[in-house]
Amino acid sequence: MRGAEAGLALAATLHCLSGCAIGEVFGMALGVMLGWSNGLTIAVSIVLAFVFGYGLTIRSLVAGGMPLPAAARIALASDSFSIAVMELVDNLFMMAVPGAMDVGIGEIRFWLALLGSLVLAGIVAFPVNAWLIHRGGGHALIHRTHAGHH
Repeated sequence: MRGAEAGLALAATLHCLSGCAIGEVFGMALGVMLGWSNGLTIAVSIVLAFVFGYGLTIRSLVAGGMPLPAAARIALASDSFSIAVMELVDNLFMMAVPGAMDVGIGEIRFWLALLGSLVLAGIVAFPVNAWLIHRGGGHALIHRTHAGHH
């Protein structure tokens, strides 16, 4: 992997991780606070992670002058696999930490497990994003399309 690809993969990973983290933290905190089942909490967290992940990409593209429908298509094409990998790792980790989802949001164990799950998700997603970018997909698609839009 060339330096430029590695830099783009890191930026892509951090970008996707930001959206996933917003949705995941909000969903997990909401589910734990409201006493939802683990399944419902995870489902809501996943949906919110995708919504916020896509939303950040769409917002950036629209702010750069791209029409909303085109921005939405690019976000779906570029971010779906990365977000899916992050969500799989993140939620498996949360379920694997004993009691992480059963304690209140005021418990340090909940927040440390959630932080650990997000860090691990980012680490696992980095090579996925690097592979996508090397093949011309992922955030390379965003940069290529966005540059061609101007």
